[in-house]
Amino acid sequence: MSSSIGFSSWNLDKDIYAAIEKRGWTEPTSIQLEAIPIARKGLDIVGQARTGSGKTAAFGIPLLEKCSNSNSIQALVLCPTRELAVQVAEEMNALQGNKGLNIQTVYGGVDLDKQAKKLAEGAQIIVGTPGRVIDMTKRGHLNLEQVQMFCLDEADRMLDMGFFPDVLWVFEKMINRKQTLLFSATFPQEILDAAEEFMGEAVHVMSDDLEVEVPEIEQFAIQIGRINKMWALGRIISNLEEEEQMLVFANTKRMVDIIVERLERSRIKSVGLHGDIAQNKREKILDSFREGEFRIVIATDVAARGLDVDGITHVVNYDLPDDSESYVHRIGRTGRMGRKGESWSFVTREDTPLLNKIASTWNMKIPFVEVPNLSKNTDRDPIKMREDWNEVTDAFGMIKVRLEIGKKIVTKNSLFEWVLKQTKVPELAIGEITINEDNSVMEIHVEKISYVIGVLKSKKFEDNAVNPKVC
Repeated sequence: MSSSIGFSSWNLDKDIYAAIEKRGWTEPTSIQLEAIPIARKGLDIVGQARTGSGKTAAFGIPLLEKCSNSNSIQALVLCPTRELAVQVAEEMNALQGNKGLNIQTVYGGVDLDKQAKKLAEGAQIIVGTPGRVIDMTKRGHLNLEQVQMFCLDEADRMLDMGFFPDVLWVFEKMINRKQTLLFSATFPQEILDAAEEFMGEAVHVMSDDLEVEVPEIEQFAIQIGRINKMWALGRIISNLEEEEQMLVFANTKRMVDIIVERLERSRIKSVGLHGDIAQNKREKILDSFREGEFRIVIATDVAARGLDVDGITHVVNYDLPDDSESYVHRIGRTGRMGRKGESWSFVTREDTPLLNKIASTWNMKIPFVEVPNLSKNTDRDPIKMREDWNEVTDAFGMIKVRLEIGKKIVTKNSLFEWVLKQTKVPELAIGEITINEDNSVMEIHVEKISYVIGVLKSKKFEDNAVNPKVC
């Protein structure tokens, strides 16, 4: 739905309207236009809207309007991650203007007693993650019976992360709940079932901007084993121009830290961005990135939300994301404002079906290419390539090796006996042998492959060099 209806036509709370004006907002987004009037009436809502569509204001404005400066907790917002909880709380604080509500965050990974102390000082709105909210409730720091309005944000991600039993526990404790708002980018059957059980007659609303725009940038995939991803990353970095910037995505905080550490060892400066880094520090990092002080940022999806830097020219999926929409959001960080942009995805053998799914979902062509050559200004790899047989090993641990001797020179039996004699490996280390016109293919077990290739490189079969190569 599109409309010229502005925030000024809704007769909003004066403090909230002043805050909206201060932000320069005039017309609501699609999901705000659909959800806010209905939520202000006190009706339950099942809303479908993706991250970045303005959904925090869609549920935040009605909740803020209905809360008063009493000593009780009137509204609870549950989020899947501490990062999102912090962002939602900050957004709601900005939207309330001078209304004076106390909005507190409750999430794991930080001192529980400090959070409990802040709750004891009085709060009207809680934004938290399921586990810590349950913990606080069981310890008596939170009274969920006081909650009248409840919002579940990014319900589909909660389901993916295994939080739904915790969410249902929280639902059941809010016995005086009068309104429930549920927002999700997608609606698996489990979420729809829960919505019916706990929400009764909910109004379903949907954002018009659910269509994900696929950015027009160059996309490449590199088939590579886990052990040599750092080598490939070093090659791509070596080709960065002086004014170009890169954003590298990893799926875990631990991997972000590992990549930063490995790059540092290779004298490549980068900075990590993930949920364990304090919010004020993350903001400083983002500001520094925008100013061009950092050329390379390594981040998780959650930490990279809201990371809009026009100078990003390269996005690298060090790990492929678990869902196809995240891939599109990731690569959309580059190629902004008509600038050049390219994305590189590292794909292990196990990842290939996932990349195929991403490509088919969005009708994209993501060609497999070789690891790029070193730049002309670099004479050696920033990070050395390591021996890695995992990508070419079959289910039985065998690797095919091509030898440059064919039917006119050798038989299966004579080749088998000759390799045994030269290498002295156990017979079981040699698998199937195929003799072709100009070459032979022999299976060697992964535990012996390096040794066998090393030995055969210097050997000749009846004055013929065999030149072994993995195929």
